[in-house]
Amino acid sequence: QVQVMESGGGLVQPGGSLRLSCATSGIPFQTYVMKWFRQAPGKEREEVATITSNGNTGYEEPVKGRFTISRDRTKNVAYLQMNSLKPEDTAVYYCKWTILSEDKTTVNEYWGQGTQVTVSS
Repeated sequence: QVQVMESGGGLVQPGGSLRLSCATSGIPFQTYVMKWFRQAPGKEREEVATITSNGNTGYEEPVKGRFTISRDRTKNVAYLQMNSLKPEDTAVYYCKWTILSEDKTTVNEYWGQGTQVTVSS
């Protein structure tokens, strides 16, 4: 089993920055796709950014040029650096690890508990 722990949310003014962390523990793994999602009250969950164990990254248009996804391969921790934050970025942010088992027979998804990001003056 893999445990996922999110942190780094908070209240920030428009134009400010936050860095979210999504740490894993438990069974080690090497091959994965990690994604950040966000969901505002009354709205559908939306994808924000993606990173793979190969280091490939991708971003949805609303955050391009402002957010950066990264990971520390030695610790299997992922980050979302959020700069130039806007009020419309306000949401609960969730991380999801989609992990291939070491024997390459099973794919499992593990979700973080969510962390609140509020952008307001």
